[in-house]
Amino acid sequence: MAAGAALSEQALRDRIETVLAEVPDPEIPAVSVVELGIVRGVDPEGPSVIITPTYTGCPATIAIEMAIRVALDEAGMADVAIRTVLSPPWSTDMISDAGREKLRAYGIAPPPKGAEARSLRGADIVECPRCGSPHTQEVSRFGSTPCKALWKCADCHEPFDRFKCH
Repeated sequence: MAAGAALSEQALRDRIETVLAEVPDPEIPAVSVVELGIVRGVDPEGPSVIITPTYTGCPATIAIEMAIRVALDEAGMADVAIRTVLSPPWSTDMISDAGREKLRAYGIAPPPKGAEARSLRGADIVECPRCGSPHTQEVSRFGSTPCKALWKCADCHEPFDRFKCH
């Protein structure tokens, strides 16, 4: 039986979102692909899951698609397609509030919502996710993955990643 045959559109959407909420990001397993905003939505017509990578060319995109496919298949929803859309592009504003807190607990400084304009001017204050100090500085635009930069805290002297705002 097709995934949508016995479920209303809202029930199908809810079921898919529940399954995907348990799919961890392959590079940051402390947060789900839903919390990071990679899952843009569910289209019950078709049905399909709509995803957007954190940036065009993200090397984790294939791993994310595969993890979503496995989760859907294991939940009996093999007929749900996965569509990747690049426009509008992903933004750090798509990270949920719960996702931001999980990133911080994991040791990654999440950008605040609406940080894009300030970040482009270099005017935002970045708090250390370990000790909370605002006395931090960027060490390198290149962090552990292409979507993060390397920062260091002047108080606790710990290095940490920070999501690049875009």
